[in-house]
Amino acid sequence: MKAIDRRTFLAAAGGLAAGAALGQSAVAREAAKPKWRKAFMLGGLTKGPVLPTFELLKEAGFEGVELISPNQLDLEEVLAARDKTGIVIHGVSGGRHWADPLSDPDPEVVERGMAAIRQEFLDCKAYGGDTVLVVPAVVNPKVSYREAYDRSRENIRKLIPDAEASGVKIAVENVWNKFLLSPLEFARYIDEFESPWVGAYFDVGNIVEYGYPQDWIRELSDRTLKIHIKEYAKPNRFSYPLGEGEIDWPAVRQALVDVGYEGWITAEVGFGDLEAMKDLVARMNRLLEMG
Repeated sequence: MKAIDRRTFLAAAGGLAAGAALGQSAVAREAAKPKWRKAFMLGGLTKGPVLPTFELLKEAGFEGVELISPNQLDLEEVLAARDKTGIVIHGVSGGRHWADPLSDPDPEVVERGMAAIRQEFLDCKAYGGDTVLVVPAVVNPKVSYREAYDRSRENIRKLIPDAEASGVKIAVENVWNKFLLSPLEFARYIDEFESPWVGAYFDVGNIVEYGYPQDWIRELSDRTLKIHIKEYAKPNRFSYPLGEGEIDWPAVRQALVDVGYEGWITAEVGFGDLEAMKDLVARMNRLLEMG
């Protein structure tokens, strides 16, 4: 066997060492990636069929979905579609909080809203999810800001035992309801419950009209249970594809990394065909480096 000279040996050894270093670096980069999972908000799926929709989203590259509740879906059909596709139903969004808000002055309206949320806990538990999105209050000519604050806080406190019993958390969302208009106030509102069963559901697109999402993410910090994303720009507001509006997505991503957010990032946009959903996944991967 021909002897390997020292120079050849050192070059080969150096190449192996460099390759190992590169491999270790790649592993380190992969390990450092945020633990985020892509989901889609299925707000229009209230009657079924369920399986074709789940199959399409799975093929497009989504891992999970969020459903509306209460709904007219057959539980066994939903569970069968979940199990066949592997799509995770990570939570539900309340379907009655606008019509029957917890801040309403009419006790009967509030009771309908409370009953709906209690049903949402049951639905979410049955699906295997862990959060119910709750719009806490609506400020309007008949409900002042203070009344909305006090009533919603009182009624959510009444729901905490139900949340704990079901193992499902209350995720308070920021929406265009003229309520919780600063990140400092939103954080304080969550803190006042002094309960691990109440947190924030932060919607990136909903904030751009009057703030910067990255500021809110940092202020809410570990209070945030889930993230919704959509694009925003004037004059047409939410009608723009992700990445084609006013949102500074690199800043949003960095803020999520900085606060250590881990979990679901759910697109709340219009549902489309397979190509449209693949495009949405590609945009999420690119803008938030989720791929």
